[in-house]
Amino acid sequence: MAHEHAAESALDRFQAILQHEVPKGREGKLKRIVTALLNQIERLAPGTALKVPVAALPDSKENVRAALNRATRLHGLRVSTSSDKDNLYIWKATRKS
Repeated sequence: MAHEHAAESALDRFQAILQHEVPKGREGKLKRIVTALLNQIERLAPGTALKVPVAALPDSKENVRAALNRATRLHGLRVSTSSDKDNLYIWKATRKS
């Protein structure tokens, strides 16, 4: 019984909002860079890759790569990536990539 009372008290600390006020989708800090990368990837000629300086990224290359992976899956776009200490490389994937 004491546990149930504690749980009810904890729930009283949270604010109730209307459902239409709930944010939809992921519009995080990487949306801008991912959108820009997607636009460029879609225009890439076969056999070419984007060379993105790591210093130009708003977050770590790992976080950008993860966000890009989520976005490309949503768009049905297959890409491959590689990186070195200075650059992130991105290209359209082929079946052999």
